[in-house]
Amino acid sequence: MKTRITELFGIEHPIIQGGMHYVGFAEMAAAVSNAGGLGIITGLTQPTAEKLAAEIARCRTMTDKPFGVNLTFLPGLASPDYPGYIKAIIDGGVKIVETAGNNPVKWLPILKENGIKVIHKCTSVRHSLKAESIGCDAVSVDGFECGGHPGEDDVPNFILLPRAAEELTIPFVASGGVANGKQLVAALAMGAEGVNMGTRFIATVEAPVHINVKNAIVAASELDTRLVMRPLRNTERVLNNAAVERLLAKEKELGDAITIQDILPEVAGVYPKIMTDGTMEAGAWSCGMVVGLIHDIPTCKQLIDGIMADAHAIISDRLARFAA
Repeated sequence: MKTRITELFGIEHPIIQGGMHYVGFAEMAAAVSNAGGLGIITGLTQPTAEKLAAEIARCRTMTDKPFGVNLTFLPGLASPDYPGYIKAIIDGGVKIVETAGNNPVKWLPILKENGIKVIHKCTSVRHSLKAESIGCDAVSVDGFECGGHPGEDDVPNFILLPRAAEELTIPFVASGGVANGKQLVAALAMGAEGVNMGTRFIATVEAPVHINVKNAIVAASELDTRLVMRPLRNTERVLNNAAVERLLAKEKELGDAITIQDILPEVAGVYPKIMTDGTMEAGAWSCGMVVGLIHDIPTCKQLIDGIMADAHAIISDRLARFAA
């Protein structure tokens, strides 16, 4: 299947594995890229630029296909070593960067000078248009269904994608709530040029996370996620657990007076405990409503091949009947 996204990134299938904290290691990115999609290493999971350089080099030993690096630009005074991370990306020969968080405009010139394509993650049409105006090559449009940070507008993809199609000229992919071929076809019908999947890729054989995490995703339904940190305007969709219930109780009790300090035990430093150690009640971790559509733990190749086979069958068989 050829789309503007497959041509832009030089990939076989219009499926991107989004950046995920303590998931987007070399094993994950290589497995997705080898299966014909676009694998992504999560830059800030690596504690230093040197560690990111080593992870990029490690990924090169696992795949000769294109892969990218996610770089999230965080707010706040304690900024990561972004110049160092970007140097590691450039020196590592990576030609695709997924940016997220704050406006990446400060860093675009050096990325562009080095022939790097940039896809920016956005949760609204206005932010997508801003990404287009500053020179991003593509946009990942994140609907309200997504795991992680869905923004503050609460617009689901059934509205957000066709709105993006009305406004954007650069290609965009549908992100949030995607797990199967039906949804790929729907995304294409609404104007997207592909899909970005996060939670679905965690429940794969190659995902370098504890089996408890994968089993929790398979066992969950679409009713099992919660929105936390809304009073802080840093809304995050997470899988419900005891820590999340404690966090929500604090939000209810403290109301608008709540600060990040009040919830640190539930959100700070929890990803290694969950993703690596499998301690599922350790804290709040990003997870999308798409868990309701995840029922197995395939290899990345099985997953992507299945999605593409289903998409082609839907387009050529089921939809063709309606055009008669």
